[in-house]
Amino acid sequence: MAPRGNAMVGQSGGPTAVINQTLVGVVKAALAAKEIENVYGAIHGIRGILDGEFCDFSKQDPDNLELVADTPSAALLSVRLKPTKEICEKILARFQELNIRYFFYIGGNDTAETTHIINEMAKESGYDFRCIHCPKTIDNDLRVTDHTPGFGSAAKWVAQAFMGDNLDNRSLGGVKINIVMGRDAGWLTASSVLARVFPEDGPHFIYCPEVDFSIEGFLNDITECYQRLGRCVVAVSEGIHGPDDAPIIDLGEVDSHGNRQLSGSGALGDFLADQLKAHLKKLEPDTKHRIRADTFGYLQRCFPGVVSDVDAKEARAAGEAAVAAVLGDTVSGSIAFKRTGEGADYGVECFVTPLSTVAKETKDMPRDWLNQAGNDVVQEKVEPYIRPLAGNIAKIGQLDLTPIDI
Repeated sequence: MAPRGNAMVGQSGGPTAVINQTLVGVVKAALAAKEIENVYGAIHGIRGILDGEFCDFSKQDPDNLELVADTPSAALLSVRLKPTKEICEKILARFQELNIRYFFYIGGNDTAETTHIINEMAKESGYDFRCIHCPKTIDNDLRVTDHTPGFGSAAKWVAQAFMGDNLDNRSLGGVKINIVMGRDAGWLTASSVLARVFPEDGPHFIYCPEVDFSIEGFLNDITECYQRLGRCVVAVSEGIHGPDDAPIIDLGEVDSHGNRQLSGSGALGDFLADQLKAHLKKLEPDTKHRIRADTFGYLQRCFPGVVSDVDAKEARAAGEAAVAAVLGDTVSGSIAFKRTGEGADYGVECFVTPLSTVAKETKDMPRDWLNQAGNDVVQEKVEPYIRPLAGNIAKIGQLDLTPIDI
């Protein structure tokens, strides 16, 4: 039987365009539940719980909540804090003090790990407590679930950014290298494949971290395409690495979870562009080449106006499913999606998977979704998976430029 008490909800990790849909899904369902007396928000996630910084959702205007749901980024403000045993003990003590019987934590695999640790401590202490991890990450790298809320909108942004760059590149020629987020998995980088509309459209090469990266192979790939078409557009995951996970460049910084800093600099793009310039200069010493690199960085995460309707709907459903789960027979777990149809019949259903199956570890893109050379995706496998998640992509046209005699 579900206990009577208060609920706490928080957001953690990198924000997304639809994370607030999940938040509002949790909040509205919890406010409507007779078992839940008060619904509190932890400002800055578990740091807010430690510092006693909360908001009361019963005092929030319902119409404004819907506006917040449609707004990108973490409305409750986020946190990156690796929890120690001592920190989790303090959090559990705070929950007991405030009669928090329900905890909903929205985030990625590190957030799932935090939720798992707190849940295990509650079980050991005999505290009647229920907690659910609600998934989010633009990286799409959580295990078990078919995909994650936030990924579809980021994929839509990436696809349309490459579509625009391809149009620019087609007009003026040269080489354009774009660095896309993705530490361990290439899902978001692979979504650039949706930019291909006409036969010679870029990205002409897609490099993901599931395959060891070779500078020599990269230079040869780009040079061949550039000499053949007079142009080349390239998608590169920020997490590319050499054999034995050797970094291509090392900024010498790590985050609170010990992950190498990747997205805070344009260094990787600049490095690859410089390597290509030097390579082409050796081949053609007297020719100037238009070579540019951009790092998409945080722009991919929270861009207003480029939100997938499918992504927003599913993010809300994840929050609602979390509350339904704890009011039923579920004591703990992580919300996941199961795909129930493809193409025009695309759909998903929510289910609960144990926290241990999601915590900490990540999910790579299948190796057979990348070609043998490791410089492109297998489009017939990747595109049907990503397209329904990204929703409507901008449509473009092309003139017939076959020369005529006048």
